[in-house]
Amino acid sequence: MSPGLAIELLHRAVVTCLMVAAPLLVTSLLVGVVVSLVQALTQIQEQTLTFIPKLVAVAMVMLVTLPWMIRQLVEYLARSFDLLPSLVR
Repeated sequence: MSPGLAIELLHRAVVTCLMVAAPLLVTSLLVGVVVSLVQALTQIQEQTLTFIPKLVAVAMVMLVTLPWMIRQLVEYLARSFDLLPSLVR
């Protein structure tokens, strides 16, 4: 395996992981900011208040984006399997 091929495989793995995780992370971030703003405005400083809205929002986004996530991961796996013959040399 050449160093260039190893770097390419690693690059594709990192990009795929970031693409798959991004919708969930962005959702959690946005819900956290909104709940924090509401807490600051109402002066309710309950730490557990942010957990349930984040959990519900992330679960909903995951259900919506799950087919896309699986498709991205399968495409990455297929591209990796296509490169297997070049790894043997």
